[in-house]
Amino acid sequence: MSKVVSPWTDTEIIDRLIQREGGFADHRDDKGGPTRFGITKRTLSEWRGYDVSRAQVQTLHIDEAREIYARQYLEPFAAVTDGPLKELLVDTAVHSGPGKAKRLLQEALGVEVDGVIGLDTIGELAHADFVRVYRDVLRARLRFIGKILTRDVTQATFAAGWLNRIAEFII
Repeated sequence: MSKVVSPWTDTEIIDRLIQREGGFADHRDDKGGPTRFGITKRTLSEWRGYDVSRAQVQTLHIDEAREIYARQYLEPFAAVTDGPLKELLVDTAVHSGPGKAKRLLQEALGVEVDGVIGLDTIGELAHADFVRVYRDVLRARLRFIGKILTRDVTQATFAAGWLNRIAEFII
């Protein structure tokens, strides 16, 4: 008998994230600058502890990208036991920063919005209606993207890609 693997293991979440992000990109209007597998120059610099070059981003190994995702984007959401919600939060964190993803979760849970997954947030997660929380986070993420596009017209070039990405989370 074969073992059934949940489609929301941390490894699967990272695999799908890397697939969505793709390889190397360096679009002139992308505020993240050079990016590989979704890891920006800034994120890689912070991870390594020194200012990396464009070439270092371009040659980032997928194993290091996976480690960054596991430590900086999955670990903050370790208390989230619902796979779909966890994947949505991790994807939001990659796109808009872990702090933003944490705040959207806290708003959806109705707890103090401080960007820290502490005892209050974990307590609410323990008895949360994950379907409702998921939908609330997704709605808030869409509103946030809308505000970015309204506020900064240079980001309009990314609108279709961002919306297609978010559409993947409509369940």
